[in-house]
Amino acid sequence: KLRRCLFTLLGHLDYIRTVQFHPNATQFPWILSASDDQTLRLWDFQKRSCLSVLTGHNHYVMCASFHPSEDLIVSASLDQTVRVWDTAGLRKKQLGGPGLDEGYPGMMDVNGNRGGTSAAAATALNVQAELFGTNDVVVKYVLEGHDRGVNWAAFHPTLPLLASAADDRQVKLWRMSETKAWEVDTLRGHANNVSCCLFHPKQELVVSNSEDRSIRVWDVSKRVGVQTFRREGDRFWILAAHRSQNLLAAGHDSGMIVFKLERERPASAHGPGDKLYYVRGRELFCHDYSRATGGSSGVDVPIASLRRVGQQAQTDGIGSGPRFLSYNMHNPTEGNILVCSEVDGGCYELITFSLTNAGGSVTDGKRGSCLGPGVFLGRNRFAVLDRHKREIVVKNLNNETTKRVAAPVPNVDCLYDGGASGRIILRSDDRAVLFEVQSRRVIGELTAPKIKNVVWSPDGSKVALLCKYGVVIANRQLEQLCSISDTVRIKSGAWDVSPSGGTNSNLFVYTTLHHVKYCLPTGDTGTIRTLDNPIYATRVVKDSLFCLDREARSRVISIDTTEARFKLALANKKYGQVMHMVKHSRLCGRAIVAYLQSKGFPEVALHFVRDPQTRFRLALACGNIEAAMESAFSLEQQQGADGKARDVWGELGSEALRQGNHQVVEMSYQRKKDFDRLSFLYMLTGDNEKLRKMLKISNMRNDIMGRYHNALLLGDAAERVAVLEASGNLPLAYISAKLHGLDDVAERIKVAIETQEGSVEGLLEKVPVGTKKGGRLLQPPTPIVRASNWPTHEIKKTTLEDLSAADAGDEYEEEAPASAPADTGAADGAAAWDDDFGMDDGGAGIGGDDDFDLGDDDMGWGDDLDGLGDIGGDDVASDQVDDMAAFNEISGDVGFQMPPAGRPAAACWVANSSHAAHHMAAGGASSAMQLLHRQIAASDFSKLKGPMLGCYLGSTVSLPGVPGSGSMIVPLMRNDAAGHPGNDSLPRTSLTMKSLVTGVRMGYKYFQTGKFTEAKNAFTEVLSQIPLTVSENRNQANEMKEMVSICREYITAIRIKEAITAAGSDPVRSTELSAYFTHCNLQPVHLLLALRSAMGTAFKHKNFIVAASFARRLLELPDMRSERNADLRMKATKVLQRSEQMARNEHTLNYKENAAFSIDCKDLVPVYTGDESVKCSYSGSVYKGTSMKGQVDVTDGFSTVGVETIGLVTGK
Repeated sequence: KLRRCLFTLLGHLDYIRTVQFHPNATQFPWILSASDDQTLRLWDFQKRSCLSVLTGHNHYVMCASFHPSEDLIVSASLDQTVRVWDTAGLRKKQLGGPGLDEGYPGMMDVNGNRGGTSAAAATALNVQAELFGTNDVVVKYVLEGHDRGVNWAAFHPTLPLLASAADDRQVKLWRMSETKAWEVDTLRGHANNVSCCLFHPKQELVVSNSEDRSIRVWDVSKRVGVQTFRREGDRFWILAAHRSQNLLAAGHDSGMIVFKLERERPASAHGPGDKLYYVRGRELFCHDYSRATGGSSGVDVPIASLRRVGQQAQTDGIGSGPRFLSYNMHNPTEGNILVCSEVDGGCYELITFSLTNAGGSVTDGKRGSCLGPGVFLGRNRFAVLDRHKREIVVKNLNNETTKRVAAPVPNVDCLYDGGASGRIILRSDDRAVLFEVQSRRVIGELTAPKIKNVVWSPDGSKVALLCKYGVVIANRQLEQLCSISDTVRIKSGAWDVSPSGGTNSNLFVYTTLHHVKYCLPTGDTGTIRTLDNPIYATRVVKDSLFCLDREARSRVISIDTTEARFKLALANKKYGQVMHMVKHSRLCGRAIVAYLQSKGFPEVALHFVRDPQTRFRLALACGNIEAAMESAFSLEQQQGADGKARDVWGELGSEALRQGNHQVVEMSYQRKKDFDRLSFLYMLTGDNEKLRKMLKISNMRNDIMGRYHNALLLGDAAERVAVLEASGNLPLAYISAKLHGLDDVAERIKVAIETQEGSVEGLLEKVPVGTKKGGRLLQPPTPIVRASNWPTHEIKKTTLEDLSAADAGDEYEEEAPASAPADTGAADGAAAWDDDFGMDDGGAGIGGDDDFDLGDDDMGWGDDLDGLGDIGGDDVASDQVDDMAAFNEISGDVGFQMPPAGRPAAACWVANSSHAAHHMAAGGASSAMQLLHRQIAASDFSKLKGPMLGCYLGSTVSLPGVPGSGSMIVPLMRNDAAGHPGNDSLPRTSLTMKSLVTGVRMGYKYFQTGKFTEAKNAFTEVLSQIPLTVSENRNQANEMKEMVSICREYITAIRIKEAITAAGSDPVRSTELSAYFTHCNLQPVHLLLALRSAMGTAFKHKNFIVAASFARRLLELPDMRSERNADLRMKATKVLQRSEQMARNEHTLNYKENAAFSIDCKDLVPVYTGDESVKCSYSGSVYKGTSMKGQVDVTDGFSTVGVETIGLVTGK
């Protein structure tokens, strides 16, 4: 990770050409190096010492390498020789000779010191080793045969063969025995020095590259070239082969290329029933899934041997294998297979065999040329694509042409099966066309870029078009059902063929390079599992995926499709199956919860969630008051009685009030200590006793206003007078006492007023007694219903909550009957499913038959009002009730309990804010993109990549830890000035209002100086930064929204300016665009420039009416009064006079000066009031008509036009 040098091995006296670790580095920690000092050196990288110096070459040693399994080293030198060295002596010394600490000749460390010897002996041995080498490694063979210097030599992985490449433009093959080595053959073909060569690790091939800008592949057995790759302008120097995969790498002058010699996808095709036909090597096999035994996927039955065709028929040519297989599903009497390959531009071979004796009678030899795969149209005919004329050629089983049909669309380059007799799918550019050959009509067409394969469902009702980076699912008429895209290449796919479960022909499983994924016709996707090596899916049955690997070996791997089956059952409204999977499957994760919420099933998501905060939100969403209460109590335990816990009780109270459950509302207000709402609730319910307790509490809390309100709601005139008197409002107290007949109290208050040198004369005259405006006694209303609870608002149950409404014929009905007991305890949360929340008099719900008396029995709600608030004083402290006492007693009985875990900063950021910048700072790129999509309809996030990464990287700082430990990531918070905010933390973001203002000012500057491209880039960048900028206050939020309008107007103005330049000599269009330019909302100094340009353009093209209007508008600008614009003012005056004289327009313009209009941001035409138009919810860009609906906005480049959203969110 630190990318630092561990150590340096010193010893070579000139450039080092190659270095290599020993293949068995754990047992032999050796490094082999070759140098221009004409020597090879063996090093021990653990001891950091030189083991041996190999001398013998008399010119530069260009390369050296170990044998993969034997004690041999090969080296190539410019002295025209290849030497093979025997390291057996060194190996024996390392394993069984004297220890390394005792020292031996040829063993020296990097400083020249030698263990176990004297200094003089060490010096002598050091000189001897440097000059003559050691006898631990000896030369076994010296291979001479090249006419010029040898650049490379390599061992065969398993055979006693050597390959060498030299400057004589030849590659030589050598064979070795125990006693000698000799030249086998010479491979000629390169036109310049051969730089490198190697044996292919899996095939009998030699690959060489050269300075003639080519890579050549040679057949070892036939000793001829089979393939050549050329690159113009770059010479090749080095080659490397992957140990396990079919990958080669070649280095050239300007870089490196990684390539394959041939495609590794085995050709295969589904047959009737449980059969799969595929090609392995040169053999055609039938794999029978029905005969599977033990852990195998089936039995392979050989069908026929395929002949080699084309120019490479005499060799095992690379790329000559079959590419496509097509089986005739329309012929039940015999088997017909078309084997297609890309040899010589494309060819096919028709193989016919008996279905009863597959390997017995095979008829082949019917061949022809084609482009791409062939397709069977019926029992005795097939179609291929003519590679020259691109016509559809229909042939019978005797390979005779019966019909030629012209393709209905141009550029057809491939045929695929059409899913029914007589139908084919044509691939043309980025389109797929369903074509009926007999009637020559197009049935359907859809867009699918870079189609690679077509997979039909077993019942033929759906088809999956496998593209390079996506899957398109359509019905049998090729009408698109859904389309998904992926970031990596799609390798293969197969439909589910399970006989039960409802997934047959509805679940499509596809594979990528390292994953198995699924796709449903509804558009839902997901990842099933990861893969170590690529596979090619052929069949899916329940939780088993049958596939072929790259060696064309049939395999079966286990997969878990529970999530896919769950989503499919939910989409098909099979609620009985959904509930069975909820109770018996291991479905979990935020993805499932988010999916259920997005589909409108929060009550189902409630079963998967254990986090109290999430459960609380879900319970409120589905109206489950009981589950919400349970979660609220849990949150209160975790967070305490203050802070967010009070907000939770407030939300619960609002939902209960909506349903009419005033008992839960009362408990929520008590927990939140919302005294005003609690008093008003008691007044509405007519509970005067509790209202008097509220009056008592307000008196204890010295809450004057609360005390007065409670007295007003109770109709207690004496208490109201006492409150007014205690608060110092003696005149009001006197008036209130007189009006309510409290003469004794009024007389006492009168004395108090006069004592303070006041007077009561004229006070009562201010109150119009006896009129409607006069004072009167307020009495609390008489409640209509005096039951324990109000009639609650009915919460409509979903089908999932009432299992009795599920399909009677559902296969899971017996396992999960609708009459199953619902009350299984709060631990599993199942009570929310069968409870209809009805709180009638006879029910066991909240309240029941209890009158909810606050004095003695509080039903466990802890609603003793004497314990609410801070009443002060020692005399009332003992009356306070601890609401959590019951929970503390329980925890004390259980024993020690772990304290609740803290929440990471990132989790707090996501929970505390709905701003995309905060979610991105927390690392939630997916949720940030979802927020942007919902709020401003963002769809192309490539434009937002920079600002989003800036939010993520700018929210944390990395601090180095102690030596040996990793760095510490410290979150940066913007609300920690007064101390750590705890769970209320919010992140710092890299984008601020100041940076936006700077960007807008730079845009103004570029626009003023005529640098329109730079100005457009500046405003576009500001537009991409605004959605990820958090405002500090309302003023900044308004400024940010104003900036969006400014950027839109200036970007539109610049596009109009560019269109004016492009219009050129067209007088009508240039005049119209100049007119539209003046209607962009620009700064006055910029509007002056626009009007001046428009006036000149209109006057030049003799459109004098609009020229006069521009001149008037120009003269009305305040800046025109300054001296610096004196010349422009004079010109505008002359233009106005001349235009008023002519008073005609030379051309008819699409421009109404006095009509209000917006500018179409795509076509740059006016959109008048009343015209049909669509609008971008973020930038506000307007487009005429509906053609741009669903397209990306031209102005900002990332929002979708025509989608109604909430708009830009600027704060948390």
